[in-house]
Amino acid sequence: MSIGIAPPAVAAQSGTSAPRRKRPHLHQIDLFRIITFACVIGAHVVGNSIDASNTAANGVVMPLHFTRDAFFALTGFVLIYQYRGKSLDTRAFWRKRFPLVGIPYLAWSVIYWGYSVLAGLHPGESIRSALWRLVFETATGGAWYQLYFLLVTMQAYLLFPLILRMLRATEGRHRWILAASASVQLVILWFLVRPPTLTGRPLGIWNHLYATVIPYQFYILLGAIAAWHIDAVTRTVRRLGPVFVAAAIVGLALAELFFLWQTGQMPAWQANNVFMPHLLPCYILIIFAVYTISSWWAGHRREHDLFSRAVRYGSDRSFGIFLSHPIALQVLAPVIPALQNHLGLLWGTTVLYLTVVAMAIGITEVARRIPGSLWLTGRPMLHTDPRAVATRLRRAHSESADDLSYTATR
Repeated sequence: MSIGIAPPAVAAQSGTSAPRRKRPHLHQIDLFRIITFACVIGAHVVGNSIDASNTAANGVVMPLHFTRDAFFALTGFVLIYQYRGKSLDTRAFWRKRFPLVGIPYLAWSVIYWGYSVLAGLHPGESIRSALWRLVFETATGGAWYQLYFLLVTMQAYLLFPLILRMLRATEGRHRWILAASASVQLVILWFLVRPPTLTGRPLGIWNHLYATVIPYQFYILLGAIAAWHIDAVTRTVRRLGPVFVAAAIVGLALAELFFLWQTGQMPAWQANNVFMPHLLPCYILIIFAVYTISSWWAGHRREHDLFSRAVRYGSDRSFGIFLSHPIALQVLAPVIPALQNHLGLLWGTTVLYLTVVAMAIGITEVARRIPGSLWLTGRPMLHTDPRAVATRLRRAHSESADDLSYTATR
C-alpha cells in the first residue's frame, strides 16, 4: 500500500555542527497541533460541564487526556528538529525561548487571578491573601487549570541543552535511552496513582508534581528521539501508518473496557485518572495515530486550498486559543445547565464546545491586533490596514455584482 506523506527533514548524519539554515517546514506538525488543541478544549468542555460522577462523560474525557502527553512530545520533537546538527548557544536559546512562553504565562496568570478576584471565587479573601495566592499560583502553575502546561514547557526548555547533549553522546543507543525512560515512567505513574501517606508541606509538593517535568519526561524524550530519527520515522509511517491507526483504535477500545471495569471498583472520576499506568501504551498509540493522519494529509496537501489555509490559520492562533478558551467556558458557565436541559446532554455539550471555540478565536483575534499581542499570544501583533480591508470588500462586492449580472443575462 502506497501512502503519501510529508517529506522528511533534511538528513543530518551526525551530531556535529552544520551551517545554519532553516529546516523545511513540517506541515504535519501544524495539523497535529490543531487536533491536539481541539481535543484539549473538548476535554475541558466535557469535564467542566457534566457531573464528575457521570460515567459516560469520564469515558469520553479519558482518551482526550492524551493531549497533555502529546504536547510535551511535540515540544521535544520541535526543539530537536530545529537544533539537531546545529551548535547550541544555551544562553541565546534561553533568551529566545523563555519570553515566548514565560511572558504569556505571567500575563494570563494575572488575568485569571484578576478574574477570580472580580468574580468572587474566593469569598472573604483579604487583599493580602489574594496577592499571596497570586504569587503561589504563579509559582505552581495553578492560576487556572491549563496554565501548568506552560510551566512544564519552560522546565523542558531549561533541560533541553542537557537533552541535546545526551542524545549526541548516546548516538546509536537511543532505543535503550527510550526504554529506560519508559521504565522510569511506569514507576512514576504507579506512585502517582498510589501516593504515599503524606501531610503538610510534603503533601503540598506531591500534589503539585503534575506541574513538573517529572510525569512527562518519557514523552519529551519520545518526541526528541523521533525528531532525531525523522527520516526513519517518515519511512516507518509510510510503511506502517495503517497499523498505527488500527492499533490506536484497538488500544482505545481496550482502555475503555478497562475503565468500565474500574468503575465497579472506584468512582468514575478516579478511574479517569490521567496517570493510570495502563494508559501509557494507549496514549503512545494515539500520538502515533495522530501523527500518521497528519502526515497523510501533509503528503497530499495543496498550498492554497481551503483546508490548508484553515490549518495554517489554526496553527498560528492555537496558542492564544489554548490560553483563552477557559475564560470563555467560565463566562458561559451560568447558561450551561439550561443549554443541556433544552438540547439534551449530547447536543447541548456540542453547541457549548463550538461556542467556546468561537469565543476563544474571537479573543485571540483581538489579542493579536493589540500592542500586547506578544505577551498574550506569544505571537507578534498583526497590523490590519483598514484601507486594504475596504479595498478587498469593494473588490468582492464588484465581483459578486458582475457574477449576478452575468447570470441574469445568460
